[in-house]
Amino acid sequence: MTERRSHHSAATAARYLGALALLAVGIDHIEQYYVDFYRAIPTIGTLFVLNFISALIVGLALLAPLGRIPARVRERLLTLLAISGIGIAAGTLAGLLVSENGGLFGFMEVGYRGAIVLSIAFDVATVLLLGAFLILRALPRDGVAHHLIPRKELPR
Repeated sequence: MTERRSHHSAATAARYLGALALLAVGIDHIEQYYVDFYRAIPTIGTLFVLNFISALIVGLALLAPLGRIPARVRERLLTLLAISGIGIAAGTLAGLLVSENGGLFGFMEVGYRGAIVLSIAFDVATVLLLGAFLILRALPRDGVAHHLIPRKELPR
């Protein structure tokens, strides 16, 4: 029972830490939108705002208490949210790398200022933590991989 509780605690910690890292990704982008005037860059400014909004929605949903939702729906919702968070962070990182190495929508980022390093760190943390959350949830909870054991066919 202790191993099962530990397994669940690790998955929950990865979920919450991943959600916080995702929120940090969004906050970093909205800060850059206003402070470093990314709002003046066509398309890129809009993408920064959309990044903030999507990170805020998914991050808060991952932090929300979902105990009243039926277990089957809750599990699917958490999977969808975690995959969405990974997609937001990976997309942000990919966009940054493209803009550093040739430009994105006519904009080219140059150098690795503090805000960019923070964004990279939060993006990577989000992907790793939410990925760990998904993996921990997929692992067998009682030491037996039930999904690997063939089921006997029911008589017809």
